[in-house]
Amino acid sequence: MWMTPKRSRMDVDESRVFRPEWTQRYLVVEAPEGNGALCLVCRRLIVATRERDVRRHYEAEHEYCDRYAAEGERAALVERLRQGDLPVAAQLTPEERAARAGLGLARLLALKGRCCGEGDFVYQCMEVMLREALPEHVGVLEGIDLSPETTAQRVRSIDRNLRAQLFKRARDFKAYSLALDDQAFVAYENYLLVFIRGVGHDLEVQEELLSIVNLTHHFSVGALMAAILEAVQTAGLSLQRMVGLTTTHTLRMIGENSGLVSYMREKAVSPNCWNVIHYSGFLHLELLSSYDVDVNQIINTISEWIVLIKTRGVRRPEFQALLTECESEHGERVNGRCLNNWLRSGKTLKLIFSVRKEIEAFLVSIGATTVHFTDKQWLCDFGFLVDIMDHLGELSEELRVSKVFAAAAFDHICTFEVKLNLFQRHIEEENLTHFAAFREVVDELKQHLKDDQKIFDPDRYRVVICRLQKEFERHFKDLRFIKKDLELFSNPFNFKPEYAPISIRMELTKLQSNTNLWNEYRIKDLGQFYAGLSADSYPVIKGVACKVASLFDSSQICEKAFSYLTRNQHTLSQPLTDEHLQALFRIATTEMEPHWDDLVRGRNESNP
Repeated sequence: MWMTPKRSRMDVDESRVFRPEWTQRYLVVEAPEGNGALCLVCRRLIVATRERDVRRHYEAEHEYCDRYAAEGERAALVERLRQGDLPVAAQLTPEERAARAGLGLARLLALKGRCCGEGDFVYQCMEVMLREALPEHVGVLEGIDLSPETTAQRVRSIDRNLRAQLFKRARDFKAYSLALDDQAFVAYENYLLVFIRGVGHDLEVQEELLSIVNLTHHFSVGALMAAILEAVQTAGLSLQRMVGLTTTHTLRMIGENSGLVSYMREKAVSPNCWNVIHYSGFLHLELLSSYDVDVNQIINTISEWIVLIKTRGVRRPEFQALLTECESEHGERVNGRCLNNWLRSGKTLKLIFSVRKEIEAFLVSIGATTVHFTDKQWLCDFGFLVDIMDHLGELSEELRVSKVFAAAAFDHICTFEVKLNLFQRHIEEENLTHFAAFREVVDELKQHLKDDQKIFDPDRYRVVICRLQKEFERHFKDLRFIKKDLELFSNPFNFKPEYAPISIRMELTKLQSNTNLWNEYRIKDLGQFYAGLSADSYPVIKGVACKVASLFDSSQICEKAFSYLTRNQHTLSQPLTDEHLQALFRIATTEMEPHWDDLVRGRNESNP
């Protein structure tokens, strides 16, 4: 099995260095302490030394400096800033400051999942605080409108601003991939969240929400396909640049004859585009895999226990950790679907397993049935489920780490498949070394059963592991087809040219003989290395790099959206338009900063 090169912690730190060209481009210099970048305009320290962080600060705070565009003007501006002579930005009027404050508050309410109607309450809180602490400044609140209608309008304005930024950047994408998540739900309606991951000429990765699609209104695959294509075309993208497609493994997505993936692939086929790489195991790995390994409907039974605990055992001290964990994930009001999804994680099942005896005592005290605690088969299934979901949870955590590229993510998948082979052999041998909860259940049962009684059937659990193996093979089949591309991307200096495609052998030989590039590869991360690689000298290798870098390497942005949804399900279930829901999801998941000055100017133009 091939592996990506392991980088030491020192190499990773050395790669996050200040780049001199940022001084003219973003008006920053290296911090005196050598940790981060210092903005010459506002003298603020930008701790994270990544180009995207520096650029985000410049675009959000100092984009007005773009008027000094010519090279001579830019150099003169930098010199003036070094001497402390700051460029004069257009001063905001009191009305514009009030508008900006209202926009900032609207964004904060959206991020926290609070309804727009709470703006009035926030206004009252600020009024009371100022009246008591700073009575002379109470008047600054007079021009700030925090009514529900205005707050909702501002949230949608921020969404349009962020979407315009995304579309502007999308025009420069050399390659992109889509992630389609159909597990989002609000009240009784299901939604498809469409995410995009694009890569520009400098190999900087951008992951954002592209659109949301109401599955109630787009029930057929054809209607769904049309909605996705419309979103892609609206962003100014062509299918010829689409490289990958990441989905859940539901029938709607991967059905053999009627799944959305097959339709998308047919539409994307053309003589000039890459074959679309599809994989379906990244998104909601624990949630969807739990249905394959829950052989005895364990989670449905546990769900009934949790409902009883939340209604009749909420004050019991032994359940406080469990209830706190539940409320931290979903808030105090939890609907059935949120509860079911929360239970389908290794971390939650492990916590419930640790208090199973307390749960049994609680059920006895309220007169509820405890028949499962005397069922040998059920207890063994419970222990096995806890352990296998715990292993899936570890893999899921590894796949949430973003910006590592698909090659490293595929390493985690390959490693887990090796583990599954080991688990299968151990189960056949009744060796429970890697099944702590299962082993604990078996040890407890041995104390109450006769020595000659068989406690569990290994074949029952071997079949489950085999099923999981087949699912993994099916979900990541396409990544195996491009295994050589992934290996070439992650380790170009150790890849044997004779195993490379004919079109790339000459470039690869030339690359491997370049000592300067080898030194750069050692001290930089992969993204920075390929960003600095000459497209004129290495056009094919650069193309492979763009292709691989555009593939989704983690489920982070999808998990971020799903977490926002489950935490704020009660608020989102209020009557909201699809446009407003999309605005909330975009604000909650984006890494871009709104262009506040543009928003204020737009407000003034529409409302003179």
